[in-house]
Amino acid sequence: MSLRIDRPDEHWARELVCSKTGVTAPLDEPAFLSPAGAPWLVRYDLDRERGADFRRRLLVRPWTLWRYRELLPVEDYRGRIDLGEGGTPLVLMRRAKPDGVRVFLKEESFNPTGSFKARGLSLAVNRARELGAPGVELPSAGNAGLALAAFAAAAGLPCRVAVPEDTPQVISDRCRQMGATVLTSPGTLVDAASRLAEFDDGFFNLSTLKEPYRVE
Repeated sequence: MSLRIDRPDEHWARELVCSKTGVTAPLDEPAFLSPAGAPWLVRYDLDRERGADFRRRLLVRPWTLWRYRELLPVEDYRGRIDLGEGGTPLVLMRRAKPDGVRVFLKEESFNPTGSFKARGLSLAVNRARELGAPGVELPSAGNAGLALAAFAAAAGLPCRVAVPEDTPQVISDRCRQMGATVLTSPGTLVDAASRLAEFDDGFFNLSTLKEPYRVE
């Protein structure tokens, strides 16, 4: 049996799989929802040989999202947009000890945009850029908009964020400072999302569960 040697900057993603029907699609084309209206998931080529080598690699890698790059379907790892996302600390909650159980808090505010949304939108924007997106957009009431604006700015992609009118002004201002166009609408987040349908310029909509890479 020959031992397969992988490049450490090469991911193991193989194809997209519909989470509802199991239908597959290629990775090299833009994908949003499957024909069944369900999210796509990424299927990876995994085996025991790779697993053993992967564990060894993890021992010497920095604690960021990209520590797990073989399991993140970005084609150009070396050219990725990386703001230092991931690798946030676990903090022991000393006063929360129900029945002697130790409780840890995952402190996601250490991410570059202050929340866990930086993780998914890092990957989504990286893939949107690789797939030739003319721009990116989503509806948000706060943290997702900030993360999208930051990663889009780093990627050099135009960005559009639709927010409800009761969104804190500081959120809208920070998005604009990073170059995003902010659309404000009365009503709910659903109402704000409807504003995005007014545009037909091909921007990739990176809303939650509407494209595969934030899930990853």
